[in-house]
Amino acid sequence: MTSTLRQPVPVETELRPGRWLALGVLVLAVLLIAVDATVLGLATPYISEDLHPSGTQLLWIGDVYSFVIAGLLVSMGSLGDRVGRKRVLLCGAAAFGAISVLNAYASTPSLMILARALLGVAGATLMPATLALIRNLFHDPRERSLAIGVWGATASAGTAVGPIVGGFLLEHFWWGSVFLINLPLMAVLVLVGIRTLPESRDPNPGLWDLASVLLSLVGMLALVYAVKEAATHGFGPLTLATGLLGAAALYGFVRRQLTLPTPLLDMRLFRHRGFSGAVLADLLTVLGMSGLVFFLSQFLQLVQGRPPFEAGLAELPAAVGAVVAGLIAGRAARRFSVRAVVSGGLAAIGVSLAVLTTLDATTGYPLLGAVLLIVGTGAGFSFTVTSDVILSSVDKNRAGAASAVSETAYELGAALGIALLGSIVTGAYRDFAAPPGTPESAHESLGAAVEASGGMPAPASEALLEAARESFVHGLHLASGAGAGVLLVTALAAWFLLRNQRLDRGL
Repeated sequence: MTSTLRQPVPVETELRPGRWLALGVLVLAVLLIAVDATVLGLATPYISEDLHPSGTQLLWIGDVYSFVIAGLLVSMGSLGDRVGRKRVLLCGAAAFGAISVLNAYASTPSLMILARALLGVAGATLMPATLALIRNLFHDPRERSLAIGVWGATASAGTAVGPIVGGFLLEHFWWGSVFLINLPLMAVLVLVGIRTLPESRDPNPGLWDLASVLLSLVGMLALVYAVKEAATHGFGPLTLATGLLGAAALYGFVRRQLTLPTPLLDMRLFRHRGFSGAVLADLLTVLGMSGLVFFLSQFLQLVQGRPPFEAGLAELPAAVGAVVAGLIAGRAARRFSVRAVVSGGLAAIGVSLAVLTTLDATTGYPLLGAVLLIVGTGAGFSFTVTSDVILSSVDKNRAGAASAVSETAYELGAALGIALLGSIVTGAYRDFAAPPGTPESAHESLGAAVEASGGMPAPASEALLEAARESFVHGLHLASGAGAGVLLVTALAAWFLLRNQRLDRGL
């Protein structure tokens, strides 16, 4: 089999009519996922109060979506290459909206975890299809860079819209309402997408290998689960066995791809240093930022006492920075270099996370807002350019599989980040000294401590809240410091791995 990276990718000059309107439909799918991801953070305190999950269950609610989606992205991206990206996108969007209803009306922690897992199955169809369709809609590299920037900017806008809309809903309705906002977006996407999106697929796709799908899913789920359990409870026999099962399944997946005439994922893609460097940068960047993303909303609400709507507005600078940076990232990478833009963005995020190690309950918003603006700007530059590098490295017929690799790195980084950095916060939090008479549940999460304090006498309640908040902030300091270290090392690695990488200049 000839690798898709052995020959230069030709610059196609066909300009498809209606491509910008079609892009507008595609970014609705991105908005759907971004809004869903951000409103969960705001809703976490309310979910804790209503469903009473344990600390471990709360982490599962936060990261099981990423676990499942990471295990299925490559399979779904390859499926879109075979049966049609438009078909997979629209079916996935319809399922995403329907399963959001199950999330909204979940009545137990176990049902909530199941609903989030099913949402991951539907979500795995969306992101690879959107990027792959962009690769097939925009043949001029400059236009494609701008389209990817709009795609990334919309995801960032979703991170801003999600907390604001979610905060408004949480102040006026029950927490399940934050999931129901997916329904109108899904309806518009499906109805308009049927008329405006062109269908595209690989003209010579080969069979969709179910054994590869199973190996990919088992490998990713088992390996990430093992990492999560090891970070939370240490290495036990079951954890070790699960990790070995995951590693063996992924090894089998790689070996099988190298022998199939039409694999789900062409492993020869990773021989391209720019492709591998971009994927690794995405994975480690999201891993390092995950602690901030998952726990910041809790800090703003439960430590600084902001109402949900105000907490949502407080996170707006990150989205603004990402939107602006995403729209100009392609131009910046062509003027300077790919590695300068990516490494510079990652270093800026790392320094900003280091600043968060000084955070406390009295920290003023100007400092926090400035940090979020820099984090968003750095992420906008880095993620937009790495996505462009990944898509530019492959033939358009393999765009679905390549896009899935990019999204797998993102989702795997999020899952591992929440598991590892989240476990750091949870571990540090549980050790605080509580006043006599404090329910044991107060040590599970900060939300549980706030709820428990409501039924205690005033002096004991104040003492519990002060101790719990101080312990939570200490954990946040540790997670931010670890994240800063990861980002700075990733910036250095990207400087070397992306050496001599260039974006096509196009027409």
